[in-house]
Amino acid sequence: MLCEVCGKNHATTHIRSVIDGVVTEKNLCGYCAAKEGYTGFAQNGLADMLASVLGDVLASGSPVAENRCSCCGAKFSDIAQTGKVGCAKCYQTFYNELLPYLKRVHGSTTHSGKIPNRAPLVAQQQEETVDSLRMKLNELVREERFEEAAKVRDKIKKLEEES
Repeated sequence: MLCEVCGKNHATTHIRSVIDGVVTEKNLCGYCAAKEGYTGFAQNGLADMLASVLGDVLASGSPVAENRCSCCGAKFSDIAQTGKVGCAKCYQTFYNELLPYLKRVHGSTTHSGKIPNRAPLVAQQQEETVDSLRMKLNELVREERFEEAAKVRDKIKKLEEES
């Protein structure tokens, strides 16, 4: 994908903003992104992003239980500062603290994985969940396919009423 400003270089910076429900996207090369002031983003990618998302727990001043993981000894404040979970046991130990942030970052707390297109129909998942429908709704809105989005929205309401 080429930069939308210069049209010459490969786009390495992708900016998506949502303002009053209107989604805009910019795909810029490093030079044009710096020229437009898009600098200083997380250099360590996901770890820094998670640290910034989890960091608001510490900044809010809300008391977080400082229990430690029995396996690696990590505290939730350590996870919030680094954005890195110490071990698999940390997910069980800090389940209640991590759950809202995982949902906010990933859009869901259930891993659905991917199924190859050539897989038999029996192997393909047929059940639609509220989380999967919300992701589909966001995709349709982003693509400005509002009639289909309205149908998906109605499915979500129906499923929420049933549960």
